[in-house]
Amino acid sequence: MIKMKKIEKENEGGGGERKSEKDQSWIPKMIKKRVCTTFVEDSSSNGVLCQCGGAQELHASITAGDHVISQWDSEQHTSEYPTDAFGQLEFAGAGRRNSPFLRLAHDTPPDNVYSLMTSHWGLSVPNMVVSVVGGEGKEKVKPWVREVIRQGLVRAAQSTGAWIMTSGLREGVGRCVGEAVRDHCATASSLSQAKVIAVGVAPWGLIYQRQQLVNPQGSFPARYYVHNMPLESSCLDNNHQAFLLVDDGNVGHRGSETMFRANLEDFISHQRTGIWGSGSIEIPVLCVLIAGDAAMLERVDLSLKNTTPWLVLAGSGPAADLIAAILQDLNIPLSPPVSPTLPTASEESRKRASVELRDRMREKINKHFPSETELEKLVEQLLFSFSHRHLTRKAAKRDANDASEYTEELKLAVAWDRVDIAKSELFNGDIQWRYEDLEVSMTDALVNDKPHFVRLFVESGLNILDYLTYHRLESLYSSLSDCNLVSSFLQRRLQERVGLAASQTRLNLPDENSSFKSHATTLTTPSAARDLTLYEVSRVLSEIMEDVCQPFYYVPLGVEQGWASRKAMKHVNMLLRTESVYRKQRCMSPWIALFIWAILQNRREMSIYFWEMAGESVLSALAGCKILRELSKLETETETKLSMKELAQTFENLAHDVFSECYQSNESRSFKLLIRQSPVWGSATCLQMATAADARLFFSHDGVQNLLSEIWWGDMDSNTEVWKLVVSFFLPPFIYTNLISFKEQEKDEKPEEFHQGKEFDSVDGAESLADGINTEEDMEECNALRGKPEASKAITQKRPFILNRWRQFWFAPVTSFLGNVLMYFLFLFLFAYILLVDFKPPPPNGPAPSELVLYFWVFTLVCEEIRQTFFVGSTTVIQRMKLYIQDIWNKCDITALTLFILGLLCRMFPWTYNFGRAVLCVDYMVFTLRLIHIFAVHKQLGPKIIIVGKMVKDVFFFLFFLGVWLMAYGVANQALLYSYDTRPGWIIRRVFYRPYMHIYGQIPLDEIDADKRHEKECTDNVTLIHQGAEPCPQSDANWLVLILLSIYLLVTNILLVNLLIAMFSYTFNKVQEHSDVYWKFQRYNLIAEYHSRPCLSPPFIIISHLHIFFKRVIQRLPSNKNQHFMLDLKSKEASLLNMWESTLKENLLSVQGKKQRECDTERLKRTSTKVDSVLKQMSEIRDQDRRLRKLESEVQYCSTALSWIVEALSQSDVVKQTRPPPLPSKGVVSCPLSPAFPPLCSVKV
Repeated sequence: MIKMKKIEKENEGGGGERKSEKDQSWIPKMIKKRVCTTFVEDSSSNGVLCQCGGAQELHASITAGDHVISQWDSEQHTSEYPTDAFGQLEFAGAGRRNSPFLRLAHDTPPDNVYSLMTSHWGLSVPNMVVSVVGGEGKEKVKPWVREVIRQGLVRAAQSTGAWIMTSGLREGVGRCVGEAVRDHCATASSLSQAKVIAVGVAPWGLIYQRQQLVNPQGSFPARYYVHNMPLESSCLDNNHQAFLLVDDGNVGHRGSETMFRANLEDFISHQRTGIWGSGSIEIPVLCVLIAGDAAMLERVDLSLKNTTPWLVLAGSGPAADLIAAILQDLNIPLSPPVSPTLPTASEESRKRASVELRDRMREKINKHFPSETELEKLVEQLLFSFSHRHLTRKAAKRDANDASEYTEELKLAVAWDRVDIAKSELFNGDIQWRYEDLEVSMTDALVNDKPHFVRLFVESGLNILDYLTYHRLESLYSSLSDCNLVSSFLQRRLQERVGLAASQTRLNLPDENSSFKSHATTLTTPSAARDLTLYEVSRVLSEIMEDVCQPFYYVPLGVEQGWASRKAMKHVNMLLRTESVYRKQRCMSPWIALFIWAILQNRREMSIYFWEMAGESVLSALAGCKILRELSKLETETETKLSMKELAQTFENLAHDVFSECYQSNESRSFKLLIRQSPVWGSATCLQMATAADARLFFSHDGVQNLLSEIWWGDMDSNTEVWKLVVSFFLPPFIYTNLISFKEQEKDEKPEEFHQGKEFDSVDGAESLADGINTEEDMEECNALRGKPEASKAITQKRPFILNRWRQFWFAPVTSFLGNVLMYFLFLFLFAYILLVDFKPPPPNGPAPSELVLYFWVFTLVCEEIRQTFFVGSTTVIQRMKLYIQDIWNKCDITALTLFILGLLCRMFPWTYNFGRAVLCVDYMVFTLRLIHIFAVHKQLGPKIIIVGKMVKDVFFFLFFLGVWLMAYGVANQALLYSYDTRPGWIIRRVFYRPYMHIYGQIPLDEIDADKRHEKECTDNVTLIHQGAEPCPQSDANWLVLILLSIYLLVTNILLVNLLIAMFSYTFNKVQEHSDVYWKFQRYNLIAEYHSRPCLSPPFIIISHLHIFFKRVIQRLPSNKNQHFMLDLKSKEASLLNMWESTLKENLLSVQGKKQRECDTERLKRTSTKVDSVLKQMSEIRDQDRRLRKLESEVQYCSTALSWIVEALSQSDVVKQTRPPPLPSKGVVSCPLSPAFPPLCSVKV
């Protein structure tokens, strides 16, 4: 197998060939065929044919007369050559997909063939192999055997994911299997079709028209056409999915594939099930004997030597009936009282028993094969089969309840994905399962995506805390398939760490591939350092989650958050050189870890089950949505991308539904749920995760919007009219009146209710939220006093009413927003006044004092942008900058400030004064367009911003089409009218500008139409034209210019403009349908921005900046506004909140499960199951009725026979009558008797 991989690697290059041909070009170098090279005369053919079946002229050498060979042998008389028949097989007229095929020698190593079938042909690894033997030839298969194959064999293969291995020929049992597979694929789902694979192992020399398959370069495809086939010939069956054509050099003989097929079955039986052989058991192989001739006994003998079990279908044909009859003799005692197999028997008894056993076997062989000549050979084969009879019968049912005796059955059930059998036979309460018995099967179920078994094991007592250690979690990530997107990310990170380890130890890296899915380089460092670790997983998750949460798995690895990646990798490498104690530790949040593992593989059922079992349901669902949507952006396969997006939407719906249940249950606690920091998800909150996941549906929920409204209005009543807010803003004394209602009044009325005893039902979280959000500037110092909560309460209680009310009004985000809007209008007014009225010359005559005020104002804006860039958030500086630049309005701010600085520098110098003024004029437009951002707060205008943004994208596509027509017409028009005018400026104007203005109706007819040209003075003199004179248009092609103008106006004004209107209309309707959802989502970003801003507006914001600088840099007090909308709950309160959330989630799942069970689909499924059960019971009842009728007939026969005997004896003198005979019982009808034979009659009751 290693050699085959090397040859494949050598042939990876080459262009111009199709992919299938290029990928299999190495096959002739590896796979050989057998060709008979020595002519051994067949006496029955008069010297024309060789014993191999080929003609004399096809052989390279002929045996000499003095060296006569009586028996042809494949090993001695054939030679190996590269195979010349491989590729794809297309059955002409069948209309089915192509089947891969390969001609190979009978002694080809089975490992190479198995690797070819699974890796290159794309056949899924089997969970079981059923090899159907016998039933070959032209004999008709019995109808009941066909039904057994159709109803039993193919269904078993579908349910277990098995390969069905047959002769592959369109005759006998092979044809029946192919037809059964065809019928199954026609009625089953696509998933079931993939599970049924029929593999044909046929003798090459027996195939009719086999030359159609020959092509030394491979056939892609080879068209196989059979017409007017002779009766004695055999062709391939078109219902098989793959063909192995075994060649031993002979032609027209059966049995050449027997040895290879047995070796392949034996090799497969030592491979493991599951993805990449990750299963816990070896692949079961079962041989099924149907009918068969005497040669089948040798085939049975060959497989029994490899301990391959057999299933014999009694009544199907001679060989099967013979073996069935021999097995039935196990229950018939031999003549001697002592069995010959007992060691205590005497030698004479053993010989006598052996002779009798041989005599019985000869008798049965003569019965089933009367014309067989090699009788003793068959007897020896039957004796061997008899000695291995444990492989041809089912073991008796065990009564023990020890689970260790049933582990193999459990592994088979997991491999075959038969959870129904596991529930009914293994988990019915009779067996006491221990953790050790379920551990291996649990890993098998996880790796091979069998969520029903995972659920069953957990319900049966498997403790997930004991099961999931960090080492097992690493092994689960190591089992990811190479085709998985996350696997490539993990491999990349692993190579970085291994490469760093190699550089640390100064080792040379070899060129061979090995280790992690054959991609990690082999090192002489400890093997543990080359294995996948949680550090690679953490890095991949950090890249996917970005800055939403802190890195995962850093605590068990001992890595600190602020470390650089190189330092962290060095630490991990040093840790792996030791005992790696962390791998023995339990995973702190096992369900969350498994949930992330399943999400990264896009496993739907598995991830949903782990989400059901995990805590923090809303946040977990949003995190799954975030991961899937990020992965879908990186995925290249369309089908996988769509499934990821669908699963992401499913988790967003689950988060929305669970939060809806929470909000309906308790509003204040649901607000806690949105802003509490989760230690499991790296201190992230639901709002942060929903924002990162673009969960617009979740943000549209009324509960989320109510929380945002409370944050937006602070301690003020959310129903306050805007005019009251404006009046209080310009006349601050009104805030001490009843003009605006504050929530503090309600708190003061019931101070005891705030601190009363119900921890779980209190609204402490909501009120502490209001305190934390609206009085953060003071609470920062209070939170900095560690271990002194009494001090913070005292500070809050001692605050005077005037100061408290002042802070409640001015520190609310809505007030900050209003102040910024009003001051921004004042800024634009000042900017416009300077540009229009007070823009002085360069120094020393300028700038004016008003312009200096504008410069200071812009300086405060720059300071605020610097604060937002580098001092907002808890991540690194680079991540903060990336997050800042992602916002389109921040890009607009950067553009405006950059243009202002450029214009300021240019206007200070006389030679660039005018250019600087032009730049400032353009900058004023950018600053004015920045006003669009404030519309986001309005429910009607907010969605219009999104519509405008999407329409701008539509305009870019429109301009592309317009530019094509504009350039086409402009160049043609310039060349026809002004070919002698070479001025570059005028060329560009006439090629681009004038055709563009034609769209709006500005068409200079005096330059285009020849009849209008006399009205305008012009010249043809090039010198005068260069001096500024008006050139005269050329009139040679006036008619063509008018035609081009008409076509251009038709396309642009009618076609393209209407196309743009249609695009705008579609965009508008699309956004307008979900305008409420769009507005609610962007409203969060606006509220978060103004919540994090200082309360003062530019230019007075410089005071807040100095205040923040003093507290952060000098006093080094932490800031709560760096992480807005966060609530850090104590362990007890967080536990109660999680319990409440889990309870409501279970209620929701229960309601959804009930609805699903009541839907029409589930009812139909249950009805179908019941109908099948009734039909099965009716079949059993009919069978019992048949047996009862037969029993009644036999009883009646015995009764009438006894009556006949009694009557005969009564009429004879043999027995004296001491009393009259008994009367017949009621219901027995006497029949007329005849002295010659007993009567036959029926019983009538």
